[in-house]
Amino acid sequence: MGSPEMPGDKSLEVPRKMNRGIWPALGLIFVAPLVAEFLLGNLPVKLLPALIVLAPMYGGGALLIRESVRRTRRGWPSIVLLGMAYAIFEEAFTTQSLFNPNYLKLNLGLLTPAFIPALGISAWWTLWMFMVHGIWSISTPIALVEACVPDRARKPWLGRWGLVVVVVVFLFGAVATTAIGYRQDHFMASKAQFVSAALVVVGLAALAFMIPPRGSSPSQAASPSPWLVGAVALLFASASLFIPMHWGWGAVAALLGLDVAMVLLVIAWSRRSGWGLKHQLALGGGAALAYGWHAFLQHPAVGKVDPSVRVGNAIFLAGAIALIWFAARRISAASLTTD
Repeated sequence: MGSPEMPGDKSLEVPRKMNRGIWPALGLIFVAPLVAEFLLGNLPVKLLPALIVLAPMYGGGALLIRESVRRTRRGWPSIVLLGMAYAIFEEAFTTQSLFNPNYLKLNLGLLTPAFIPALGISAWWTLWMFMVHGIWSISTPIALVEACVPDRARKPWLGRWGLVVVVVVFLFGAVATTAIGYRQDHFMASKAQFVSAALVVVGLAALAFMIPPRGSSPSQAASPSPWLVGAVALLFASASLFIPMHWGWGAVAALLGLDVAMVLLVIAWSRRSGWGLKHQLALGGGAALAYGWHAFLQHPAVGKVDPSVRVGNAIFLAGAIALIWFAARRISAASLTTD
């Protein structure tokens, strides 16, 4: 008969810590695609089974980015840069939407606004993909899920073997997404375009890890209310969703203006005393709610608009609100402030 566990026995300490990390990791794997495609309104609720491919792709990518950044004690600038690298990886290699003039034969005209003939890309669509994936597909889910586990928000969730599993899962999602897309549309970008895209991915990833871990030296000014931060994030995110593509280079300028203004504002705010996890949740919550309410005005990329589509929009928006509420309660209970 085995000996009972003694009060001071630490034999189960590591497994318990690993189990605590598995749940938020699994949560991120599913929250990422739900935000990226369903909360956005790009896919209707009846296509939820597509999560079998989307979760490994979006969720696996978000989790790998999050783990690599937290393991090296870096912060949000690195997460955003890696999210932009993910954007190029997905849109240049798995979907090839950056180069395909008629993506999936949907006649969307994605490359028409601000087209750059020498590169075969649209400046508007490329910038928009940087924003969509860098902010919404990657950063927003990470911000929301981390806020749900305040005690482990800045710590790695997985061990080495867990990372290996996630890499395999992510590669499965990437290959499956590529295969499904190619079956629908046999478009193939040029070698020069693939090589250029790969160099951009590598460059963004290298830049992300060149940023040194941030020290804690807040200014004397008090940080703003999380409610104000959330409202500003909601306003800026909503504004970006309403910039029409037919503005062409004007749309590029407008998006860049919003990006620069928001980045400078967040940098200034995050250097103030008291900036913490509640503000991170406010930023992620504002971005998520912009997606959620705008979905009611959007036509899904697949299928027609019927009552089930709007019911699905309501379900996903309610789910986002519930997740934000749960995270806020968790932060309040923990009374945790992090840099």
